[in-house]
This record gives sequence, structure tokens and C-alpha cells, in this order.
Amino acid sequence: MVNSDRSDMSDRSDTSGKLRKTVPSSHAERMKLRGRARSFAARRALVPPVPLHELKALAAELLAEAKMDRRCRDFALVVLNNEIWRNEVAAVPYARRTLVLPPCLRASKACKARFDELGLLCERCGSCPICSLQAEAERLGYSVLVAEGTGVVSNLIRRGMIDAVIGVSCMESLEAAFPHMTASAVPGIAIPLLMNGCQDTRADVDWVLDELRATSRRPAKPRLDLDALHATVDAWFAPAAIRTLLGARGLVTEDIALGWLTKAGKRWRPFLTVSACHALRPEAAPEALRPVAVAVECFHKASLVHDDIEDNDSTRYGEETLHRRHGVPIALNAGDLLIGEGYRLIAACAAPPAKRAAMLAIAAEGHHALCIGQGEELAWMRAPSPLSCEQVLDIFRLKTAPAFGVALRLGAVCGGARDSLHDILRRYSDALGVAYQIKDDLADFLGGTDDLRTVRPSLLCAIAHESAGAQVRKLLHTLWRSGALTARDARRLRRLMTEAGIEARAREMLEACTASALDALKPLDHAALKSLLFLLLAKLLDGGQAGT
Repeated sequence: MVNSDRSDMSDRSDTSGKLRKTVPSSHAERMKLRGRARSFAARRALVPPVPLHELKALAAELLAEAKMDRRCRDFALVVLNNEIWRNEVAAVPYARRTLVLPPCLRASKACKARFDELGLLCERCGSCPICSLQAEAERLGYSVLVAEGTGVVSNLIRRGMIDAVIGVSCMESLEAAFPHMTASAVPGIAIPLLMNGCQDTRADVDWVLDELRATSRRPAKPRLDLDALHATVDAWFAPAAIRTLLGARGLVTEDIALGWLTKAGKRWRPFLTVSACHALRPEAAPEALRPVAVAVECFHKASLVHDDIEDNDSTRYGEETLHRRHGVPIALNAGDLLIGEGYRLIAACAAPPAKRAAMLAIAAEGHHALCIGQGEELAWMRAPSPLSCEQVLDIFRLKTAPAFGVALRLGAVCGGARDSLHDILRRYSDALGVAYQIKDDLADFLGGTDDLRTVRPSLLCAIAHESAGAQVRKLLHTLWRSGALTARDARRLRRLMTEAGIEARAREMLEACTASALDALKPLDHAALKSLLFLLLAKLLDGGQAGT
């Protein structure tokens, strides 16, 4: 049965005049829009996940096609997202799904249930739908959570403890949970409550039961355990493992270069290579990818050696840089050796000749772009001067994006990707690289020491010079002319820039780049790889810290 076909639909707006998050009042209307959403998603061949800004535009189109009240736009968004994820959810075995119900469904006057740290513990009294829904879900094999708000669920999602979720909640809570679901690429079906309120609410029970029982003969693809994969990649860089792989003979130059290769770091780039391959070919053995992944880190670590020399940096990873410890000639030679080792590892890997050739071309293309970007930065550092925002972003795009692009594209070649995927990965990596550098720029400029020094072109400085007042421009010119600011002037510059909204504008540009990375994935018709790239974006920009 349907637990009430009525809701508080007569009150269509709040006191500010904004539209309320409306659920159609009749079962027939809800079924009509759900059916329309199913055909719409199939006709467009929509592949999950779909970012919120894109989903909103699609939902508006759906609502117009269905000729339904625009006040149902949020409901249209929910049911369309359900249809986009439907096949993925249906392929997940019941035992790997979670049902999340809101405590507000309980009959508040009759309910005798108590709460613990995770949520409500139903006493199975039968006074509300929670009893029957939990019983059916557990019969099928679901885990069930009756929890307040989105905090518990969002935490489980972030910890990778949910493979697929069916959630019943109010529109506001669904909206709050959506970013976590999308960023984590967790397959999900959402069923909005039929009325607003914090107690004695109602749900379309038949709809919930239909979603609970949905299944598919298509075998479920196991979700990538990215933490375990990252740990595997980290283990490859233990000193003994690296020496064995590279056949080191204990020569001085080898010891210096390989010691640097094993230094701490996030290992993002080899991790991207392995992850991309596994998304395309889950059966691929990690060990087979090891030479290519290590090659990617060789290129990266070599670039850091050269970058530290060019910037005259004294520390990295909390230790002396290689050129401070051994001198510039030896450090340069060690960096060059790592570049050679990277190309040698790719050329000698077990891939067929055509794939090896393709990977060598990708690595060379990235190497070229990186050097051009670094060259533009070095040319600026010889005579620092105001740069436009676009000039700074171009340097970021050339200097940082190639490393991500090479890592992902090498993994894609190992995974047997078709040629058309490489253009998607290029555009995604360009936006990701710029966003990553903006985040790093924010961290360096706003969270650094009081002793502010010119290190590299800064987006915040470019924004400030274009839009802030004379005091800010004067301090920036002092910084560029002398290469440093006193602690007092550095604090003053940061304060003036904050007051002028410079940080806020930089964060807006970071969000725009993030959206561009997601937009680049629109043509991607491989759900597992698309989900991975959504998740990696969140890890690198939201969950992870910028750095090497």
C-alpha cells in the first residue's frame, strides 16, 4: 500500500517567496514523472555519475517534456538521478546494499524504540512503516540504518563502507547528501518523503519496496578499493623493492637517485596510473602495472629535483633538497638518470609493442609540455611583473596538468582504452591540474609563514593586481622587485587581500575548474572509469591535501 497519497502541497512557498522543495501530491503524478525519467535517461544514454549542475539542467528539460509544475523541479532531479543509477544499483547484490530510513517516519506517540550512536533501534511494534520496511530489507540481506540527518550516512560514504544505498528522506536532507554521494560515486536511489516535518512524516511505501527488490542479472563490478590499491603502490617504493625492479648495482649515482625516488610523497601519479587501468580492466594484476607506475614516479621525482634547483629551494619532505646535500651537478645528473629510468621501464614493460610505443609517445608529450610550462615560469622569475589571471592559469595548465594526464593516459593504454578516451582524459587532466595548482596556491599564500617570498606565479597575486587597491599593488611590486616582504608587510598584504575578497575569488575559480573537469567527462560512457575520475577529483581537491 501507499502510506498516504497526500502531502502539505497547498503551501507552495515560504515567506521569502522561494519555491519549496515539492513532491507531487498524487501517486499517479509521481509514477508519471518516474516513467518519464526512465525513458529520458535511456534516450539520452546518461552514464553515472552526473554532477549537480548538469543534473539540474537535465531535470528542467525533463519537467518541461512532462508538462509538469516547475515547483516539482527538485523531485524531477531526484527521480532522474535514480534512473541514471538504476542499473548500477540493481547489479549490486542485496547483501552489499544499505537501506537508510529517517526516524521521522516513526509514529512518535506510539513508538517505544530507543536510539544509540548510529540511530534508532526499531522494536518492531508495527505502528509505523519502519517496521515493515526494515523487515523486508533484512530478509533480502540489506543492512539497515535508521538515522537522523545525513551525518552518519555521509561518514559511511567517505569511509567507503557503502557499495550502494537506497535512502528515504526529506528533500533538504537528500540535497545535503548529494555532494557526498556524487563525489564518492556511490550508486544510490533516493525516495523523497511525501511531506515536510521532523516527526510523523509519510513515505510512498510501495515505491520503497519496489526499489528494495530491484535486481539485475548483470554481474556487479566490484568497487575499487582505492585505499588498498594506494597501499600496494606505496609498497612498490620500498628501497629493496625499487632496487630489485631497477636492477641497481650499488653505484653512487644509482644510490642517490633511487634514494630520492623512495622519499615520502603522496604517490598520486603512479596511483592514478594503476587506478585508471583497473577501472577499465578490473582483472588486471597490479604487479603487471608496476614498471609503468614506477616510471611515472621516476618522471615526477626527476621534475622535483630540477624544480628545486631552479627555485633554489632548500628543503623538501622536511629534509635537505638533493642539490643542497650533494651539489647541483650531482643532483642534475641524478634527476636525468630518473628520467632515463622512466623511459627504460616503459620500453621494457610486458605490454605489446604498439602499446609500448603509444606509452612512450604519451610520456614524451607530457615531458615536452612540462618543460615549456616550467620555462615560462622561470622566464617570469628572472624579471617578475604583473601577470593576468589567464597567463597564470596557462602556466599552471602547462606545468601541472601534464603529470596527471600522463599518469591517467598510461593507465588507460594498459587498460585497453580506445583512442577517443585520450581526448577526454586530456581535458579532464587540464582542468584537474589547474584546480590542483590553485588549491596549492591558496595553501602557500594564505597559510604560509609570515616571511613571504616570491616562489612562482600566483593566481591570488594576479587577481589582486587586477582588482585590488593601490596599497595592495604597491606591496606586490615590492615583493616582485625585492623577492621578499617583511613579516609585517606580508601580514598586511594578506589582510588587505582577504578584505578585498581575493581568496573568495580564487576559490570561485577553483570551483569553476572543478566543474570543468567534471564537464569533460560528459562524453564518457564507461561508468566505472567515470566514477573513478569523480572520486579521484574529490580525493585530490577536497579530501586530500595539495602537495607532491
